[in-house]
Amino acid sequence: MTHLSAEALPALAERLPVPTYDRAGVRVGIVHLGVGGFHRAHQAMYVDRLLERGLARDWGICGVGVLPSDARMRDALRAQDGLYTLVLKHPDGTWEPRVVGSLVEYLLAPDDPAAVVERMAEEAVRIVSLTVTEGGYNIHAVTGGFDLSNPDVAADLEPGAVPRTTFGLVTAALALRRERGVPPFTVMSCDNVQGNGEVAHRAFTAFATALDAELGAWVEREVRFPNSMVDRITPQTTEEDRAELARRFGVEDAWPVVCEPFTQWVLEDGFGAGRPPLEEAGVQVVADVGPYELMKLRLLNASHQALCYFGHLAGHRLVHEVCQEPLFAEFLLGYMREEGEPTLAPVPGIDLAGYQEELIRRFSNAGVRDTVARLCAESSDRIPKWLLPVVRHQLATGGELRRSAAVVASWARYAEGVDEAGEPIEVVDRLRERLRAAALRQREEPLAFLADRELFGDLVDSPAFTGPYLRALGSLHARGARATLEELVAQLRREGVAR
Repeated sequence: MTHLSAEALPALAERLPVPTYDRAGVRVGIVHLGVGGFHRAHQAMYVDRLLERGLARDWGICGVGVLPSDARMRDALRAQDGLYTLVLKHPDGTWEPRVVGSLVEYLLAPDDPAAVVERMAEEAVRIVSLTVTEGGYNIHAVTGGFDLSNPDVAADLEPGAVPRTTFGLVTAALALRRERGVPPFTVMSCDNVQGNGEVAHRAFTAFATALDAELGAWVEREVRFPNSMVDRITPQTTEEDRAELARRFGVEDAWPVVCEPFTQWVLEDGFGAGRPPLEEAGVQVVADVGPYELMKLRLLNASHQALCYFGHLAGHRLVHEVCQEPLFAEFLLGYMREEGEPTLAPVPGIDLAGYQEELIRRFSNAGVRDTVARLCAESSDRIPKWLLPVVRHQLATGGELRRSAAVVASWARYAEGVDEAGEPIEVVDRLRERLRAAALRQREEPLAFLADRELFGDLVDSPAFTGPYLRALGSLHARGARATLEELVAQLRREGVAR
């Protein structure tokens, strides 16, 4: 067994691909906040591809952990010289590993916030990228404004405060660069948020303005925030993954990353201080990301929500188990074709029908072993961004929305925190208590869950939505998830609303 480290790379090269470039000569040009599995399976992998080809030697990555809990990642990477193993899990059970070396430094902000700010303020750093989750931009779900009342944000805005949020750290670095006459870095969001660059722009500009009006005006005028669309299913790493990596390849890795073979990154070419030649690594660099991101958010991400609550209530715990069932596959394809796709403009170079079929194949990949629980987490951030825009479009155009209504009803049923066998459901959501309190009232007050206007706006006032929602919720309570889906799919099939 070989412990992963820089010293061990020559020995490991006999068993799996490892970096052949000189990592000591790679200079940090990107600082990334929020180093988790997805960043390491995606952005860091693309930069590693470039480095392997002798490109982007000025674009190495310094990872930053913002939360105290990120100490686990700090410790794992520090013990391995920033190296980790990325494993592509193929449907036939094949594992395709590679040691990735593009992450050349890692800093934990709670250890030394000033060091993180100073690193971002260096002129060599030209991109600060983010994977801080869908809810990490502190945007109010209904008003769309930056929430200055957030206690952590308010603390960072106090005079002389030591920054502890993403907003405080990044803005402090931008302020230093402005003070020193150094051009600003580009802020590049890699989160599953529609218009993620625009959302980041709104959030950081609002924070900077609240801190200092002149600084805010400078950020508004000078800092670039390109939009992007990112896609690669990356489940949480398990102890079984670590053990299997050791068994197959003799590598002891404290925190490997496992993911599907498919990957996509569509990136707006809008950088203020240069960028690596990412198109050379397979990134689609385009003028307008909008059509691609809407396709992904409303087909892939919304479909994840469409399968996870029904799937959990029906007894499934792994995503591939759900999607290998013809009933669920038909429901998902029906949602995509009849409800999600009508909300999309044409997507250059994409066959939408083929894309939807491919999504079912990807979701059905048993090798990935993605969990239903992962998809069910943080629904209050996901449903309003991914599914409710589809609902509102369909309401405005008189389009089909019964499947979407059933998905929201399945979330409401799941939020009760007890499954159909009476077993507890571990609901993971920042609004867990509020959601559960409303869900537990809905057997007596059927619209109690939907009445949360901060999440659902005025949907509770729309009979065109509440009608199918209440029918689905009533069926979930009376007959269960599988019977509810069977009846709905059969009804739509009879009406010819599925193809």
